[in-house]
Amino acid sequence: MNAEEEEGFRQFVAAQLGPLRKLAYLTCGNWHTAEDAVATALAKLYPRWRKLDRPDLYVKTMVYRAAVDEIRRPWRRERSAGDELPDVALRDPAAGTDERIRVQAALRTVPRKQRAALILRYYLGMTLEESAAVLGVSVGTAKSQTSRGLSRLREVLATESIDLQVVEIKELSRAVA
Repeated sequence: MNAEEEEGFRQFVAAQLGPLRKLAYLTCGNWHTAEDAVATALAKLYPRWRKLDRPDLYVKTMVYRAAVDEIRRPWRRERSAGDELPDVALRDPAAGTDERIRVQAALRTVPRKQRAALILRYYLGMTLEESAAVLGVSVGTAKSQTSRGLSRLREVLATESIDLQVVEIKELSRAVA
């Protein structure tokens, strides 16, 4: 790679690192695992950099798949004794924080592929075609996964007495951040 291409790669990584980390975190639910997934994806992207027309879409696909692969690794299934302790939910005086926590918890109950479709469509603002490409499915499947994910999210939030009319999709994306 020549110096100009390397500089282009550096600028791309600097601009995309934050969103890629968020995508990986929302996929796997752990910041450390997300960091590993992003590092793996960027290491694989570097030698392919000059051959790609849409590196942004390609790297999002790689990060999503790397995050899923990181979750599947055998040592990730091991748990420490501290994991068995119950989590005590404390109310935060700031209503926004409580709402954000409830929405994140509700989002975790949505099946993985549906959650990924929701994150790609509403959090990252991708088009239906782009999200289908990242997920590696047809546009119709991406559309149905998004619809089912929203339906499941509405069910969970309704049981927690959160009015989804008040918390619109734009609010959901801010709550996850």
